[in-house]
Amino acid sequence: MPDFIRLLPDSLANQIAAGEVVQRPASAIKELLENAIDAGAEEIKVIVKDAGKTFIQVVDNGKGMSETDARMSLERHATSKITCSDDLFNIRTMGFRGEALASISAVAQVELRSRQADQEVGTFICVEASEVKKQEPCAMTPGTSITVKNLFYNVPARRNFLKSNAVEMRHIVEEFQRVALCYPEIAFSLYQNDMELHRLNSGKLSQRIVSLLGKNYQSQLAACEEETEEVRLHGYAGTPDAVKKTRGEQYFFVNGRFIKSPYLHHAVNNAYEGLIPEGTFPFYVLFIDIPPSRIDVNVHPTKTEIKFDDERMVYAIVQAAVRQALSRHNLTPALDFGADINLGKKLISEREAIRDKHYSQFRVEKDPNLDHWEKLFEENTGKAVRPEEWKDEQPSHDEGALRFESRINQEETRQQSETERGLFLLHDKYIISQVRSGMMLIDLQAAHERILFEKYMRNMENRTGASQQTLFPQTISLNPGDASLVKDMSEELGALGFMIEEFGKNDFLIKGIPADLGAGDEREILEGLIDQFKHHQDTLKIGRNENLARSLARRTSLKSGASLDKSEMEGLVAQLFACENPNFAPNGRNTHTIISLEMIANYFTR
Repeated sequence: MPDFIRLLPDSLANQIAAGEVVQRPASAIKELLENAIDAGAEEIKVIVKDAGKTFIQVVDNGKGMSETDARMSLERHATSKITCSDDLFNIRTMGFRGEALASISAVAQVELRSRQADQEVGTFICVEASEVKKQEPCAMTPGTSITVKNLFYNVPARRNFLKSNAVEMRHIVEEFQRVALCYPEIAFSLYQNDMELHRLNSGKLSQRIVSLLGKNYQSQLAACEEETEEVRLHGYAGTPDAVKKTRGEQYFFVNGRFIKSPYLHHAVNNAYEGLIPEGTFPFYVLFIDIPPSRIDVNVHPTKTEIKFDDERMVYAIVQAAVRQALSRHNLTPALDFGADINLGKKLISEREAIRDKHYSQFRVEKDPNLDHWEKLFEENTGKAVRPEEWKDEQPSHDEGALRFESRINQEETRQQSETERGLFLLHDKYIISQVRSGMMLIDLQAAHERILFEKYMRNMENRTGASQQTLFPQTISLNPGDASLVKDMSEELGALGFMIEEFGKNDFLIKGIPADLGAGDEREILEGLIDQFKHHQDTLKIGRNENLARSLARRTSLKSGASLDKSEMEGLVAQLFACENPNFAPNGRNTHTIISLEMIANYFTR
């Protein structure tokens, strides 16, 4: 029989390796930035067009490469970082496996220019699909410039899996921010389609955070510092005011490398326990310096996951450092919040404001005749007023006389009370309604999301979203990625009822919001909408209009713990079953279910 096993061609092997290293334009930029940092660059420029799909260029003023090194850098497993197996346990550089340039050149057209300071001319190499097309001397300043054109041009299946330009650009900005945060001593700049998104001067970490993420963080940073014999932690944690409802601004760096660690994120969250609402995420930029022999950084192709030899120790250090930082800034519960007599009033007023904002669309006027009957249950000096005591109290002529109904009216009242028992709010989460076949349970939040979703979709389709103009317009500063997103979907936001004007490079003036949303929290509404929109972009393949409608409905819908009166419940139920699809929330979960009488009877069958 003939032999079946054979070696893969180099070009195919490189493409397979590229599938692990280069998943999208942002992956290529990350690898090129890391190479520039390892080259000792003091200034790095990133230029992209069409969100990196057609053009990526990374230019640095590092030490450059000789002609031989430039040619070798395009070969697989060619590296200057490792000479023996022991070096794997003492890695402090960014790239070390020698796959970055080889992988990128396997799936793109790459032009490399590099020159060392002591050389008169540099080297130019052009590579397409791992094949060197041209190599010649070139004139350039010391450093390295790498241009990547038409990424995945020879792997159309991979190219088809790329998302929209807005999504891919956001991933590029995220990778750029991670690298720029880790190296504040290096100057960075980022350009998209000849438009400058970032120009970051070298400086301190706090300055880099503000430059990258916005001016709001100037007063929201608590310095963290903790050091043991082998581990040092430093960086900043955000105040409770800086929390958001979606992830995205949590950064852990270990020995200068960005990592993702749910375990350490849990340590930070524990430090904020009692300070932030459930379901929100604090901001932090934390650096951990640890001997390389105590960690394994090569457990994931993208090197974003690592293993510690003593995770519990690192967990304890992170938690202690964040807690101490919050304590020094008078932010922890240990400072006795009970001494603040205004805290309770503030929480109550915030709850009432939220209730008024959401329930105004369901509320109907209360029958004034009910006031007489409510007096039966009012408290007087700690005890309920009994009817026999109340009848001795003669009402004034202005209040009107109490009269008892006839039997006919009592029959009507009895029937009315039976109707009122048809709707009941269970644990401020579910509406219970009696139906012919048994009992209906309505999920409060899911039902309201469906109502709002269909309303916002109609508003965008018909351009009929009503807007309420704010008395005092609010200014909001966004990071460049979010700012470009708002500019890109300004027309859709206007159709929903938002009135937003540019007020600087990354600043906006919020002059109006949708009419059914409560005034006063315009900035929070817009920030929440952007966060939810980005979350849906990552997880769902849906159109922009549907994404916006889902996101705004999710952010502004009633949440568990809401307390509705009968008229509000009736209004919500009526609006739900007037929807085109009342059975499901926008995310697919059921809005209601029916428990039949037979099912109920089975619970009591012996």
